[in-house]
Amino acid sequence: MRLLGLILLAILSGFKEATSHGDQQPLSRIAIHKAVFALDDLAYIKASPPVLGLEVGNLQLHSQSQSAPARTVGWRDPGFIHTSFLKDLWPNTVYTYKIGHMLLNGTYIWTQMYQFRASPYPGQNSIQRVVIYGDMGKDEADGSSEYNNFQRGSLNTTKQLIKDLKNIDIVFHIGDICYANGYISQWDQFTSQIEPIASTVPYMIASGNHERDWPGTGSFYGNMDSGGECGVLAETMFYVPTENRAKFWKMDNRFGFCINEVDFNIFLGRMSGSALYSRMLQIPDKCTGRLAILLICSACYSSDASYAVEGSFAEPMGRESLQKLWQKYKVDIAMFGHVHNYERTCPIYQGHEIETGILNHLQIGVLQFMGCADTSHLFNICTNEEKHYYKGPLNGTIHVAAGGAGASLSPFTTIQTHWSIFRDLDYGFVKLTAFDHSNLLFEYKKSRDGNVYDSFRISRDYRDILACAVDSCPSSTLAS
Repeated sequence: MRLLGLILLAILSGFKEATSHGDQQPLSRIAIHKAVFALDDLAYIKASPPVLGLEVGNLQLHSQSQSAPARTVGWRDPGFIHTSFLKDLWPNTVYTYKIGHMLLNGTYIWTQMYQFRASPYPGQNSIQRVVIYGDMGKDEADGSSEYNNFQRGSLNTTKQLIKDLKNIDIVFHIGDICYANGYISQWDQFTSQIEPIASTVPYMIASGNHERDWPGTGSFYGNMDSGGECGVLAETMFYVPTENRAKFWKMDNRFGFCINEVDFNIFLGRMSGSALYSRMLQIPDKCTGRLAILLICSACYSSDASYAVEGSFAEPMGRESLQKLWQKYKVDIAMFGHVHNYERTCPIYQGHEIETGILNHLQIGVLQFMGCADTSHLFNICTNEEKHYYKGPLNGTIHVAAGGAGASLSPFTTIQTHWSIFRDLDYGFVKLTAFDHSNLLFEYKKSRDGNVYDSFRISRDYRDILACAVDSCPSSTLAS
Protein backbone atom coordinates (compact mmCIF):
# COMPACT_ATOMS: atom_id res chain seq x y z
CA MET A 1 0.00 0.00 0.00
CA ARG A 2 1.44 3.31 -1.03
CA LEU A 3 1.87 5.95 1.65
CA LEU A 4 1.13 9.22 -0.12
CA GLY A 5 2.43 11.62 2.48
CA LEU A 6 0.91 12.63 5.77
CA ILE A 7 -2.42 13.14 4.01
CA LEU A 8 -2.81 9.38 3.95
CA LEU A 9 -2.29 8.84 7.63
CA ALA A 10 -5.14 6.50 8.40
CA ILE A 11 -4.38 6.57 12.04
CA LEU A 12 -1.87 7.04 14.80
CA SER A 13 0.00 4.17 16.31
CA GLY A 14 -1.31 1.29 18.44
CA PHE A 15 -4.31 -0.97 17.98
CA LYS A 16 -8.07 -1.04 18.34
CA GLU A 17 -10.83 -2.96 16.65
CA ALA A 18 -12.28 -1.42 13.47
CA THR A 19 -15.84 -2.38 12.62
CA SER A 20 -17.42 -2.82 9.20
CA HIS A 21 -19.87 -0.45 7.55
CA GLY A 22 -23.19 -2.22 7.28
CA ASP A 23 -22.72 -5.35 5.21
CA GLN A 24 -19.50 -4.08 3.69
CA GLN A 25 -16.11 -5.46 4.64
CA PRO A 26 -13.76 -2.84 6.05
CA LEU A 27 -11.14 -1.63 3.57
CA SER A 28 -8.56 -1.21 6.28
CA ARG A 29 -7.85 -2.11 9.84
CA ILE A 30 -6.63 0.74 11.99
CA ALA A 31 -3.78 0.71 14.45
CA ILE A 32 -4.00 3.15 17.34
CA HIS A 33 -1.60 3.85 20.21
CA LYS A 34 -2.19 7.35 21.50
CA ALA A 35 -5.44 8.45 19.90
CA VAL A 36 -8.63 7.19 18.31
CA PHE A 37 -11.10 8.92 16.03
CA ALA A 38 -14.06 8.35 13.76
CA LEU A 39 -13.79 7.91 10.00
CA ASP A 40 -16.27 9.07 7.38
CA ASP A 41 -19.02 6.56 6.60
CA LEU A 42 -18.03 6.57 2.93
CA ALA A 43 -14.74 4.94 3.83
CA TYR A 44 -16.49 1.83 5.17
CA ILE A 45 -14.30 2.01 8.27
CA LYS A 46 -15.19 2.84 11.83
CA ALA A 47 -13.09 3.48 14.86
CA SER A 48 -14.40 4.72 18.16
CA PRO A 49 -14.66 6.69 20.30
CA PRO A 50 -14.10 9.89 18.28
CA VAL A 51 -11.46 12.04 19.95
CA LEU A 52 -9.48 13.90 17.33
CA GLY A 53 -12.38 14.46 14.96
CA LEU A 54 -10.58 12.98 11.97
CA GLU A 55 -12.18 13.67 8.61
CA VAL A 56 -11.75 11.25 5.73
CA GLY A 57 -12.61 11.60 2.08
CA ASN A 58 -12.96 8.70 -0.33
CA LEU A 59 -11.69 9.41 -3.84
CA GLN A 60 -11.76 7.30 -6.96
CA LEU A 61 -10.30 8.12 -10.36
CA HIS A 62 -12.40 7.81 -13.48
CA SER A 63 -10.87 7.54 -16.95
CA GLN A 64 -13.76 9.56 -18.40
CA SER A 65 -12.40 12.70 -16.77
CA GLN A 66 -9.19 12.51 -18.79
CA SER A 67 -7.97 12.18 -22.38
CA ALA A 68 -5.83 9.62 -24.20
CA PRO A 69 -3.53 7.98 -23.27
CA ALA A 70 -4.67 8.64 -19.69
CA ARG A 71 -8.13 7.23 -20.47
CA THR A 72 -7.00 4.46 -22.86
CA VAL A 73 -3.77 2.46 -22.82
CA GLY A 74 -2.40 4.32 -19.80
CA TRP A 75 -5.43 3.66 -17.61
CA ARG A 76 -5.92 1.05 -14.93
CA ASP A 77 -8.23 1.14 -11.94
CA PRO A 78 -6.20 2.29 -8.92
CA GLY A 79 -8.91 1.49 -6.40
CA PHE A 80 -9.75 3.93 -3.62
CA ILE A 81 -7.48 6.64 -2.26
CA HIS A 82 -8.24 7.81 1.27
CA THR A 83 -7.49 11.31 2.53
CA SER A 84 -7.38 11.82 6.29
CA PHE A 85 -7.09 14.92 8.44
CA LEU A 86 -5.39 14.64 11.80
CA LYS A 87 -6.50 17.43 14.10
CA ASP A 88 -5.55 18.74 17.53
CA LEU A 89 -2.04 17.30 17.40
CA TRP A 90 0.32 18.40 20.14
CA PRO A 91 3.04 20.72 18.77
CA ASN A 92 6.51 19.18 18.40
CA THR A 93 5.18 15.75 19.38
CA VAL A 94 6.39 12.61 17.59
CA TYR A 95 3.53 10.35 16.46
CA THR A 96 3.95 6.72 15.41
CA TYR A 97 1.56 5.00 13.01
CA LYS A 98 1.01 2.14 10.62
CA ILE A 99 -1.61 1.34 7.99
CA GLY A 100 -3.22 -2.05 7.31
CA HIS A 101 -5.45 -3.86 4.82
CA MET A 102 -7.78 -6.77 5.52
CA LEU A 103 -7.73 -9.60 2.99
CA LEU A 104 -10.78 -11.65 2.00
CA ASN A 105 -9.70 -14.51 4.29
CA GLY A 106 -9.82 -12.18 7.29
CA THR A 107 -6.07 -11.80 7.76
CA TYR A 108 -4.34 -8.43 7.80
CA ILE A 109 -1.37 -6.97 6.02
CA TRP A 110 0.39 -4.17 7.88
CA THR A 111 2.96 -1.65 6.83
CA GLN A 112 6.03 -1.04 8.92
CA MET A 113 5.82 1.52 11.70
CA TYR A 114 6.32 5.14 10.63
CA GLN A 115 6.88 8.34 12.57
CA PHE A 116 6.26 12.03 12.00
CA ARG A 117 6.70 15.09 14.15
CA ALA A 118 3.83 17.55 14.51
CA SER A 119 4.55 21.15 13.56
CA PRO A 120 5.77 23.65 16.18
CA TYR A 121 3.24 25.93 17.80
CA PRO A 122 2.52 29.20 15.93
CA GLY A 123 5.14 31.84 16.56
CA GLN A 124 7.62 29.42 18.08
CA ASN A 125 11.20 30.61 17.62
CA SER A 126 12.68 27.36 16.32
CA ILE A 127 14.90 26.11 13.52
CA GLN A 128 12.92 24.94 10.48
CA ARG A 129 14.43 23.21 7.45
CA VAL A 130 12.75 23.29 4.05
CA VAL A 131 13.77 21.38 0.88
CA ILE A 132 12.65 22.72 -2.51
CA TYR A 133 13.05 21.32 -6.02
CA GLY A 134 11.17 20.75 -9.25
CA ASP A 135 11.19 18.38 -12.22
CA MET A 136 12.34 15.23 -10.39
CA GLY A 137 10.47 12.24 -11.82
CA LYS A 138 11.33 8.64 -10.96
CA ASP A 139 13.60 5.84 -12.12
CA GLU A 140 14.23 2.12 -11.78
CA ALA A 141 16.76 1.30 -9.08
CA ASP A 142 18.04 -1.72 -11.03
CA GLY A 143 18.71 0.37 -14.15
CA SER A 144 16.10 -1.38 -16.27
CA SER A 145 14.40 0.52 -19.08
CA GLU A 146 10.97 2.05 -18.64
CA TYR A 147 8.55 4.51 -20.21
CA ASN A 148 9.84 8.12 -20.32
CA ASN A 149 13.28 6.96 -19.29
CA PHE A 150 15.00 10.32 -18.82
CA GLN A 151 14.92 10.95 -15.05
CA ARG A 152 18.04 9.09 -13.95
CA GLY A 153 19.04 11.80 -11.50
CA SER A 154 15.87 11.35 -9.43
CA LEU A 155 17.25 8.36 -7.52
CA ASN A 156 20.26 10.28 -6.22
CA THR A 157 18.03 13.18 -5.15
CA THR A 158 15.67 10.79 -3.35
CA LYS A 159 18.56 9.00 -1.64
CA GLN A 160 20.08 12.25 -0.38
CA LEU A 161 16.76 13.39 1.09
CA ILE A 162 16.23 10.05 2.83
CA LYS A 163 19.77 10.18 4.17
CA ASP A 164 19.21 13.67 5.62
CA LEU A 165 15.56 13.16 6.61
CA LYS A 166 16.15 13.89 10.30
CA ASN A 167 17.25 17.38 9.27
CA ILE A 168 14.24 18.13 7.02
CA ASP A 169 10.88 19.48 8.19
CA ILE A 170 8.96 19.84 4.91
CA VAL A 171 9.50 19.21 1.17
CA PHE A 172 8.16 21.28 -1.75
CA HIS A 173 8.09 19.67 -5.19
CA ILE A 174 7.25 22.65 -7.41
CA GLY A 175 5.97 21.10 -10.61
CA ASP A 176 6.66 18.23 -13.05
CA ILE A 177 6.15 15.55 -10.44
CA CYS A 178 6.71 12.13 -12.01
CA TYR A 179 6.34 12.52 -15.81
CA ALA A 180 3.69 9.81 -15.96
CA ASN A 181 2.17 11.58 -18.98
CA GLY A 182 -1.04 9.58 -18.87
CA TYR A 183 0.25 6.22 -17.58
CA ILE A 184 -1.11 5.75 -14.07
CA SER A 185 1.33 2.96 -13.16
CA GLN A 186 4.08 5.59 -13.26
CA TRP A 187 2.41 7.38 -10.36
CA ASP A 188 2.61 4.14 -8.34
CA GLN A 189 6.31 3.93 -9.04
CA PHE A 190 6.89 7.55 -8.05
CA THR A 191 4.93 7.35 -4.80
CA SER A 192 6.81 4.18 -3.91
CA GLN A 193 10.11 5.96 -4.53
CA ILE A 194 9.28 8.92 -2.27
CA GLU A 195 7.42 6.88 0.38
CA PRO A 196 10.22 7.06 2.97
CA ILE A 197 10.11 10.87 2.65
CA ALA A 198 6.37 11.50 2.29
CA SER A 199 5.49 9.15 5.17
CA THR A 200 7.67 11.17 7.54
CA VAL A 201 7.47 14.86 6.54
CA PRO A 202 4.84 16.87 4.61
CA TYR A 203 5.35 16.52 0.84
CA MET A 204 3.69 19.50 -0.87
CA ILE A 205 3.40 19.83 -4.64
CA ALA A 206 2.64 22.38 -7.33
CA SER A 207 1.29 21.41 -10.73
CA GLY A 208 3.55 21.65 -13.77
CA ASN A 209 2.95 21.27 -17.48
CA HIS A 210 3.45 17.49 -17.26
CA GLU A 211 0.57 17.24 -14.77
CA ARG A 212 -1.87 19.71 -16.26
CA ASP A 213 -1.39 20.91 -19.84
CA TRP A 214 -3.85 19.62 -22.45
CA PRO A 215 -5.62 21.41 -25.32
CA GLY A 216 -9.07 22.81 -24.59
CA THR A 217 -9.11 21.98 -20.88
CA GLY A 218 -8.39 25.37 -19.32
CA SER A 219 -4.62 25.10 -19.00
CA PHE A 220 -2.80 28.28 -19.92
CA TYR A 221 -0.62 26.46 -22.44
CA GLY A 222 -2.55 24.27 -24.87
CA ASN A 223 0.11 21.61 -25.40
CA MET A 224 -0.21 17.87 -24.70
CA ASP A 225 2.47 17.51 -22.02
CA SER A 226 0.20 15.84 -19.43
CA GLY A 227 -0.68 12.91 -21.67
CA GLY A 228 -4.35 13.59 -21.04
CA GLU A 229 -4.15 13.64 -17.23
CA CYS A 230 -5.45 17.22 -17.12
CA GLY A 231 -4.44 17.55 -13.48
CA VAL A 232 -6.69 14.71 -12.26
CA LEU A 233 -3.90 12.44 -11.04
CA ALA A 234 -1.99 15.21 -9.26
CA GLU A 235 -5.06 16.56 -7.46
CA THR A 236 -6.04 13.05 -6.34
CA MET A 237 -2.67 11.66 -5.30
CA PHE A 238 -1.78 14.70 -3.18
CA TYR A 239 -3.82 17.00 -1.00
CA VAL A 240 -3.28 20.74 -1.35
CA PRO A 241 -5.09 23.22 0.92
CA THR A 242 -6.64 25.39 -1.80
CA GLU A 243 -10.13 26.85 -1.93
CA ASN A 244 -10.93 24.72 -4.97
CA ARG A 245 -9.08 21.45 -4.52
CA ALA A 246 -11.01 19.77 -7.34
CA LYS A 247 -9.33 22.23 -9.71
CA PHE A 248 -6.19 23.15 -7.80
CA TRP A 249 -4.29 23.60 -11.05
CA LYS A 250 -6.46 26.49 -12.17
CA MET A 251 -4.82 29.86 -12.60
CA ASP A 252 -6.59 31.34 -9.58
CA ASN A 253 -5.36 28.80 -7.04
CA ARG A 254 -2.56 29.25 -4.53
CA PHE A 255 -1.89 28.54 -0.89
CA GLY A 256 0.39 30.14 1.63
CA PHE A 257 1.58 29.55 5.17
CA CYS A 258 4.27 30.45 7.67
CA ILE A 259 7.37 28.42 8.51
CA ASN A 260 9.11 30.01 11.47
CA GLU A 261 7.18 33.15 10.48
CA VAL A 262 8.74 33.09 6.98
CA ASP A 263 5.90 33.70 4.52
CA PHE A 264 5.72 30.98 1.83
CA ASN A 265 3.33 31.44 -1.12
CA ILE A 266 2.93 28.58 -3.59
CA PHE A 267 1.20 29.05 -6.94
CA LEU A 268 0.02 25.68 -8.09
CA GLY A 269 -0.08 25.85 -11.88
CA ARG A 270 1.67 27.43 -14.83
CA MET A 271 -0.03 30.72 -15.57
CA SER A 272 0.38 33.99 -17.34
CA GLY A 273 2.00 36.96 -15.66
CA SER A 274 -1.30 38.82 -15.56
CA ALA A 275 -3.06 35.90 -13.85
CA LEU A 276 -0.32 35.60 -11.25
CA TYR A 277 -0.46 39.36 -10.77
CA SER A 278 -4.16 39.25 -9.90
CA ARG A 279 -3.62 36.44 -7.41
CA MET A 280 -0.69 38.12 -5.68
CA LEU A 281 -2.82 41.20 -5.12
CA GLN A 282 -5.03 39.03 -2.90
CA ILE A 283 -2.24 37.66 -0.73
CA PRO A 284 -3.05 38.33 2.93
CA ASP A 285 -0.39 39.41 5.38
CA LYS A 286 -0.38 36.28 7.53
CA CYS A 287 3.12 36.05 8.93
CA THR A 288 4.75 38.29 11.47
CA GLY A 289 8.26 37.45 10.26
CA ARG A 290 10.56 39.48 8.05
CA LEU A 291 11.17 37.14 5.10
CA ALA A 292 9.00 36.16 2.11
CA ILE A 293 9.45 33.26 -0.34
CA LEU A 294 7.54 32.76 -3.60
CA LEU A 295 7.38 29.29 -5.21
CA ILE A 296 6.18 29.04 -8.81
CA CYS A 297 6.64 26.66 -11.73
CA SER A 298 7.68 29.07 -14.48
CA ALA A 299 10.91 31.01 -14.85
CA CYS A 300 11.17 34.80 -14.75
CA TYR A 301 14.97 35.06 -14.99
CA SER A 302 16.82 32.16 -16.59
CA SER A 303 19.92 31.67 -18.73
CA ASP A 304 18.52 28.40 -20.06
CA ALA A 305 19.30 27.99 -23.77
CA SER A 306 15.62 27.47 -24.65
CA TYR A 307 14.77 30.96 -23.39
CA ALA A 308 17.88 32.52 -24.91
CA VAL A 309 16.86 31.31 -28.37
CA GLU A 310 13.60 33.20 -27.93
CA GLY A 311 15.49 36.28 -26.77
CA SER A 312 13.42 36.50 -23.59
CA PHE A 313 15.48 34.82 -20.85
CA ALA A 314 12.16 34.19 -19.09
CA GLU A 315 8.75 32.58 -19.38
CA PRO A 316 6.58 34.72 -21.70
CA MET A 317 4.59 37.48 -19.98
CA GLY A 318 6.23 36.87 -16.64
CA ARG A 319 8.60 39.67 -15.81
CA GLU A 320 6.66 42.64 -17.08
CA SER A 321 3.60 41.72 -15.02
CA LEU A 322 5.23 40.55 -11.82
CA GLN A 323 8.31 42.52 -10.89
CA LYS A 324 6.43 45.41 -9.31
CA LEU A 325 4.47 42.94 -7.19
CA TRP A 326 7.60 41.22 -5.96
CA GLN A 327 8.91 44.62 -4.99
CA LYS A 328 5.64 45.71 -3.39
CA TYR A 329 5.39 42.60 -1.22
CA LYS A 330 9.14 42.57 -0.54
CA VAL A 331 9.71 39.05 -1.89
CA ASP A 332 13.22 37.96 -0.91
CA ILE A 333 13.49 34.84 -3.07
CA ALA A 334 11.44 33.60 -6.04
CA MET A 335 12.07 29.93 -6.85
CA PHE A 336 10.91 28.09 -9.93
CA GLY A 337 11.36 24.85 -11.85
CA HIS A 338 10.59 23.92 -15.46
CA VAL A 339 14.18 24.50 -16.58
CA HIS A 340 16.30 21.48 -15.68
CA ASN A 341 19.32 23.13 -14.10
CA TYR A 342 20.32 25.32 -11.17
CA GLU A 343 20.87 29.05 -11.38
CA ARG A 344 20.90 31.96 -8.92
CA THR A 345 20.62 35.62 -9.79
CA CYS A 346 21.68 38.72 -7.94
CA PRO A 347 18.91 40.73 -6.24
CA ILE A 348 17.23 42.27 -9.25
CA TYR A 349 14.40 44.61 -10.10
CA GLN A 350 13.13 45.88 -13.44
CA GLY A 351 15.75 44.11 -15.52
CA HIS A 352 15.02 44.63 -19.19
CA GLU A 353 16.22 43.27 -22.53
CA ILE A 354 19.76 44.60 -22.15
CA GLU A 355 20.99 41.10 -21.30
CA THR A 356 20.00 39.79 -24.73
CA GLY A 357 22.39 42.13 -26.51
CA ILE A 358 19.56 43.98 -28.23
CA LEU A 359 20.97 47.37 -27.26
CA ASN A 360 23.83 47.85 -29.72
CA HIS A 361 26.64 50.39 -29.81
CA LEU A 362 24.65 52.74 -32.06
CA GLN A 363 21.77 52.81 -29.59
CA ILE A 364 24.17 53.45 -26.72
CA GLY A 365 25.68 56.31 -28.72
CA VAL A 366 22.22 57.81 -29.21
CA LEU A 367 21.57 57.62 -25.45
CA GLN A 368 24.88 59.32 -24.73
CA PHE A 369 24.11 62.00 -27.32
CA MET A 370 20.79 62.62 -25.56
CA GLY A 371 22.59 63.35 -22.30
CA CYS A 372 23.05 59.87 -20.80
CA ALA A 373 26.82 60.18 -20.40
CA ASP A 374 27.04 57.16 -18.11
CA THR A 375 25.35 54.11 -19.61
CA SER A 376 27.16 51.53 -17.48
CA HIS A 377 24.06 51.04 -15.34
CA LEU A 378 22.26 49.59 -18.35
CA PHE A 379 24.55 46.58 -18.17
CA ASN A 380 24.47 46.27 -14.39
CA ILE A 381 20.87 45.72 -13.39
CA CYS A 382 21.68 44.06 -10.08
CA THR A 383 20.37 46.14 -7.20
CA ASN A 384 23.01 44.72 -4.86
CA GLU A 385 26.54 43.58 -5.71
CA GLU A 386 26.75 41.35 -2.62
CA LYS A 387 26.75 37.60 -3.38
CA HIS A 388 26.71 35.77 -0.06
CA TYR A 389 25.17 37.86 2.74
CA TYR A 390 22.14 40.10 2.26
CA LYS A 391 21.01 42.38 5.06
CA GLY A 392 19.20 45.65 5.45
CA PRO A 393 16.16 46.80 3.45
CA LEU A 394 15.17 44.72 0.46
CA ASN A 395 15.90 46.35 -2.89
CA GLY A 396 15.39 43.45 -5.27
CA THR A 397 14.36 39.79 -5.50
CA ILE A 398 16.78 36.87 -5.86
CA HIS A 399 15.57 34.42 -8.52
CA VAL A 400 16.50 30.75 -8.28
CA ALA A 401 16.00 27.97 -10.83
CA ALA A 402 15.72 24.69 -8.91
CA GLY A 403 14.56 22.33 -11.66
CA GLY A 404 17.48 19.92 -11.67
CA ALA A 405 16.13 17.28 -9.29
CA GLY A 406 16.11 14.38 -11.73
CA ALA A 407 14.86 14.93 -15.29
CA SER A 408 17.40 15.21 -18.13
CA LEU A 409 19.40 18.41 -17.79
CA SER A 410 18.90 21.39 -20.09
CA PRO A 411 21.98 23.43 -21.14
CA PHE A 412 22.65 27.10 -20.49
CA THR A 413 23.17 29.69 -23.18
CA THR A 414 26.72 30.81 -23.94
CA ILE A 415 25.59 34.43 -23.52
CA GLN A 416 26.86 35.84 -20.24
CA THR A 417 23.82 37.36 -18.57
CA HIS A 418 24.82 40.15 -16.20
CA TRP A 419 22.43 39.12 -13.43
CA SER A 420 23.50 35.46 -13.20
CA ILE A 421 25.69 34.77 -10.14
CA PHE A 422 25.89 30.97 -10.09
CA ARG A 423 25.03 28.27 -12.65
CA ASP A 424 25.26 24.50 -12.34
CA LEU A 425 24.39 21.95 -15.01
CA ASP A 426 23.99 19.05 -12.61
CA TYR A 427 21.33 17.38 -10.48
CA GLY A 428 20.57 19.00 -7.15
CA PHE A 429 18.09 20.63 -4.80
CA VAL A 430 17.70 23.65 -2.51
CA LYS A 431 17.57 23.61 1.27
CA LEU A 432 16.46 26.60 3.34
CA THR A 433 17.13 26.82 7.06
CA ALA A 434 15.12 29.44 8.98
CA PHE A 435 16.93 29.99 12.26
CA ASP A 436 14.39 32.48 13.58
CA HIS A 437 12.02 35.16 12.29
CA SER A 438 14.83 37.19 10.72
CA ASN A 439 17.65 34.91 9.58
CA LEU A 440 17.67 32.46 6.69
CA LEU A 441 20.38 30.22 5.23
CA PHE A 442 20.07 29.20 1.57
CA GLU A 443 22.02 26.14 0.36
CA TYR A 444 22.20 24.42 -3.03
CA LYS A 445 23.25 20.79 -2.72
CA LYS A 446 24.21 18.36 -5.43
CA SER A 447 22.35 15.07 -5.52
CA ARG A 448 25.51 13.08 -6.22
CA ASP A 449 27.06 13.70 -2.80
CA GLY A 450 24.75 15.98 -0.77
CA ASN A 451 27.47 18.62 -0.40
CA VAL A 452 26.81 22.36 -0.57
CA TYR A 453 27.98 24.07 -3.79
CA ASP A 454 26.27 27.44 -3.49
CA SER A 455 24.95 29.31 -0.47
CA PHE A 456 24.00 32.70 0.92
CA ARG A 457 22.35 34.21 4.00
CA ILE A 458 19.57 36.76 4.45
CA SER A 459 19.08 38.79 7.61
CA ARG A 460 16.30 41.36 8.05
CA ASP A 461 14.79 43.03 11.09
CA TYR A 462 11.53 44.98 11.39
CA ARG A 463 13.20 48.26 10.43
CA ASP A 464 14.32 46.70 7.15
CA ILE A 465 10.81 45.50 6.33
CA LEU A 466 9.22 48.85 7.14
CA ALA A 467 11.76 50.76 5.07
CA CYS A 468 10.69 51.93 1.61
CA ALA A 469 12.59 50.90 -1.50
CA VAL A 470 11.78 51.72 -5.11
CA ASP A 471 8.10 50.84 -5.74
CA SER A 472 7.75 49.08 -2.38
CA CYS A 473 5.66 51.84 -0.78
CA PRO A 474 2.73 53.89 -2.11
CA SER A 475 3.79 56.69 -4.39
CA SER A 476 3.65 60.14 -2.83
CA THR A 477 4.63 63.70 -3.62
CA LEU A 478 4.84 66.93 -1.64
CA ALA A 479 1.34 67.73 -2.88
CA SER A 480 -0.08 64.49 -1.45
